[in-house]
Amino acid sequence: MSGRTGRGAKAKEPAPDPAAEAFAEGVRLLRGNHALTSVGRICRSADCAECPADGWAVADSNGTVHANPRRRAEPAEWAWVLAHCLLHLGLGHLPAAEGRRTPPDAHDLAARCAVVIRFQSTFLTGRPPFDLPAVLPAGDEEELTARWRRDGLPKLPAVGGSGPDQLLLPWTGPAPPEDWTLAFAAALTRTMSAAMDVAGGRRDRITGERAPERPWTRALNWFISSYPLLGGLAAGITLVADAELARAHGIAIAAVDARAGEIYLNPLRRYSDEEWRFVLAHEMLHAALRHQDRRGARDPYLFNVAADYVINGWLLEMGVGEMPEALLHDPGLSGLSAEEVYDRIVRDQRRVRRLATLAGKGHTDILGEPLGPPRDYVDLDDFYRRGLQQGFELHSRGRGLLPAGLVEEIRALDHPPVPWDARLARWFDEFVPAPTAHRSYARPSRRQASTPDIPRAGRSFPPEEVARCTFGVVLDTSGSMDRRLLGKALGAIASYAAAREVPAARVVFCDAAPYDAGFLPPQEIAGRVRVRGRGGTVLQPGIDLLERAEDFPSAAPVLVITDGECDVLRLRRDHAYLVPRDAALPFTPRGPVFHVR
Repeated sequence: MSGRTGRGAKAKEPAPDPAAEAFAEGVRLLRGNHALTSVGRICRSADCAECPADGWAVADSNGTVHANPRRRAEPAEWAWVLAHCLLHLGLGHLPAAEGRRTPPDAHDLAARCAVVIRFQSTFLTGRPPFDLPAVLPAGDEEELTARWRRDGLPKLPAVGGSGPDQLLLPWTGPAPPEDWTLAFAAALTRTMSAAMDVAGGRRDRITGERAPERPWTRALNWFISSYPLLGGLAAGITLVADAELARAHGIAIAAVDARAGEIYLNPLRRYSDEEWRFVLAHEMLHAALRHQDRRGARDPYLFNVAADYVINGWLLEMGVGEMPEALLHDPGLSGLSAEEVYDRIVRDQRRVRRLATLAGKGHTDILGEPLGPPRDYVDLDDFYRRGLQQGFELHSRGRGLLPAGLVEEIRALDHPPVPWDARLARWFDEFVPAPTAHRSYARPSRRQASTPDIPRAGRSFPPEEVARCTFGVVLDTSGSMDRRLLGKALGAIASYAAAREVPAARVVFCDAAPYDAGFLPPQEIAGRVRVRGRGGTVLQPGIDLLERAEDFPSAAPVLVITDGECDVLRLRRDHAYLVPRDAALPFTPRGPVFHVR
């Protein structure tokens, strides 16, 4: 009888815990992002000493994320919170080290959280459990920390609740301490490489197996893995290697359609991997530098030939691949833009039309319409400009030098600069008042000679109005100054002063000592000014001379023209600087700086 079990003694199954199930599902969503699988561990123990009292989770430098078991959240919210904590480890905010360390203050913690939140906006995993700011602050951790210590700490949502979500603890694992940043970088590299293989058709989306590589595919992979300047573009370009399509459209080697993001290849061409690299780089630069849009009303074929000369010269200079035979190259056109080359070759159209582009003789390899069915692609500006600019930034960190012309075109694509003389004109409009003419019948108008019987008011400038409309020029005349800079700067100043009817400007030359040239009319500033000194570079005495001069208006602005090799300047009035293109001032200027080109 003792072995029998009563009717009420049946063991009850534990009731389901919705909070635990939501957390487990959140962890599953998190593990779907393979870049975070090798960073850290997750703990949700009820008796954990590091568990936050009122927050969602906290990460420690030993690589553990402590989740609050008393918190209730959706699976997607748990995935976002856990990713936030693991990214603190992956971005180096919690380096593992032996011994006790000084914990970061509130400004450091907030800056690191802001950087992680900004990173998560492009690294989608789940959704935040709170409302995020509409505009995330720009800058890295050090910049944000310094800014908030100066201006005050903004209100930011906190994963850790009222406490920090980052804990620096002594390392408890085996020596040496683990490098979470290195583990995250390796996992991120593997994830992005696999994603780009799938997107580029180099790996099957279902099975994950690699497709057999062709030489042009190997060339494209080389750009993605080893050539950052064009790697971002290569990852988003689709190669269409179709012999029938190439024959039907007369493509001898290759052609590109920037709008579709496709490069069309003739697979019957037998080229080495190095030669295919050259061909693909050629077509990607056509697309990235927007040659289709820059052509304008020019002859399409002649402009294509001009752009080929420029691009091939750059690629040879950079050593990208090996140029196949019969491609266009002329060392005499080095340093010219496509527009400048076009202006030269258009004079001899009979000879130029016998030349061949990569598409063949008489065909352009810059296509205006896709050859296949339409497909989805990102905004052109968003893709080409951002991809080429980011690649340029990576390339400039030690991957070799680039031709000056290519660098200028990449920078122009990123943000077309306002010309320095146009900015100077705006400065004149803002700070240099134009004299206001007074009309009075006390002085007759000279235009009444044809109709002397009709009285008209004369136009004049009162002396007090004329004296108010002026500005000062402090000129660095040291031995290091470039005379071409002086000529351009003085010519621009004189032209704008004359356009605004400024009667005269106060000019002071400075080298070892200031030379006061007094008030000079605009035409004398441009033509008859003789540079006097050729000694050292001390500009502050010249500025002090202007500020103390009784006949110089207190509200008049000052223009300082220097090559940057000067003393630290202190100006108490509106001012601006004109310096050479590559020069930098030895202090932080408070007024605008115009880089004369």
